[in-house]
Amino acid sequence: MNSPTRGQGFLLTVVLALNLSSAHAQEKPNIVMVFMDNFGWGELGVYGGGVLRGAPTPRIDAIAAEGMRLLNFNVEAQCTPSRAAIMTGRYAIRTGNGEVPLGGGEYGLTQWEITIPEMLSDAGYATAMFGKWHLGDSEGRYPTDQGFDEWYGIPNSSDESYWPDNDLFREGVHPQVRYEYVMEATRGETPREVKIYDSAQRLMMDRELTDRAKDYIERKAGDDQPFFLFIPYTQTHLPVEPEPSRKGSTGNGKWGDVLAQLDDYVGELLDTVDDAGIADDTVFIFTADNGPEAAIPHQGFGGPWRGSYFTGLEGSLRVPFLIRWPGNVPEGAVSNEIVHEMDLFSTFATWAGGEVPNDRVMDSVDVSDFLTGETDTSGREDVVIYVGNDIFGVKWTNWKMATRELDVGFGVPIKEFPVPSFYNLHLDPREEHPVLNAPPNFWVRYPASQVLIDHAITLQQEPPIAPGTPDPYLPSR
Repeated sequence: MNSPTRGQGFLLTVVLALNLSSAHAQEKPNIVMVFMDNFGWGELGVYGGGVLRGAPTPRIDAIAAEGMRLLNFNVEAQCTPSRAAIMTGRYAIRTGNGEVPLGGGEYGLTQWEITIPEMLSDAGYATAMFGKWHLGDSEGRYPTDQGFDEWYGIPNSSDESYWPDNDLFREGVHPQVRYEYVMEATRGETPREVKIYDSAQRLMMDRELTDRAKDYIERKAGDDQPFFLFIPYTQTHLPVEPEPSRKGSTGNGKWGDVLAQLDDYVGELLDTVDDAGIADDTVFIFTADNGPEAAIPHQGFGGPWRGSYFTGLEGSLRVPFLIRWPGNVPEGAVSNEIVHEMDLFSTFATWAGGEVPNDRVMDSVDVSDFLTGETDTSGREDVVIYVGNDIFGVKWTNWKMATRELDVGFGVPIKEFPVPSFYNLHLDPREEHPVLNAPPNFWVRYPASQVLIDHAITLQQEPPIAPGTPDPYLPSR
């Protein structure tokens, strides 16, 4: 065999270096995840919205063309439970965060829980979050106590931005009746109150989050260390109103203006990733915490699905999910396979070389092979449906077995079914025609009920953490 010439040897070295670099990048990709607040399945153009909702969304839609679009991506029915589930890979009921903390007292994740940023940090990642947390607003419960190296954003919810401008507001009448602040921290330090989160700041919040995210990408792009960037935007939680320069920009009202604004913000993030030369090394995800806002005039759009957040209907549980990872996620792929937000924990662990905890019940399914097109099935057939701390039923394949039902999230009584209702979601996506007692399909009760039986066994094996449990916490065995 002839020895390579000096020139050939140089080229061979370059090729080997590029291949090694590519292999390393695929093993430890950066992860950028945009996480919307109260954003319905039907808002984006690729989900039937866009111009239908007052503004086209070409930049976000392009993620679907360059990657994969899921039609059956499931979440929890409320903000706090959804954030707990995605962070821990566990049903929110297990962590003590089954419902939004509308009462007083401490809430959020105990230090015992292991979060995505903690798992990724252990795998060698830098981590940052810019946006809404809603998983604790007391010492030991902030994002930088739960695995994030950097955080800038709000601890709770955007409706609190109304308070500083409300003449009827009485600060100090209760320990938790206080102004919400935009906060900032790095890991190991006490978060600082930067400024009051009032109505004026609310308009500019997502602009600031976008700018900070872009700066972070640019700072980290040249590092050898992979990074996880979590961007939980504050829109489209009420109040839904654009930044002042955008007001009236579409001529289709505030919703259209905010949708166009969002599309531009996400476009800026994509451009920053591309311009930094790290697109091939970066998983980019766009999704949401739960279905659409219900309060008029801020109501969102769930597409063909009935129901808003705070219900067990498909409009509450299905949200958009788009993922781009050039050379890994197949372009233009579309799937109706069931995936749950909890599944991102195990999936990210596979991609990052991280570890999934084995000392607790984990509900996360590894869907990495599914998202990269190596298999057509997600590996998940079912989801237990919670609204708050109550089970409302179960999804099994294309069927739903409902034991309770809410038409809207607030102000109406819960319907209790003495015998479960069954819906074929292929034939009845709006869940309007139960096949209750229909002999040909009443067999569905057996596999659907088995899901609930198996779930109940895990709750006995590992009792849920009680809401408001303080640290330090260790489970009783």
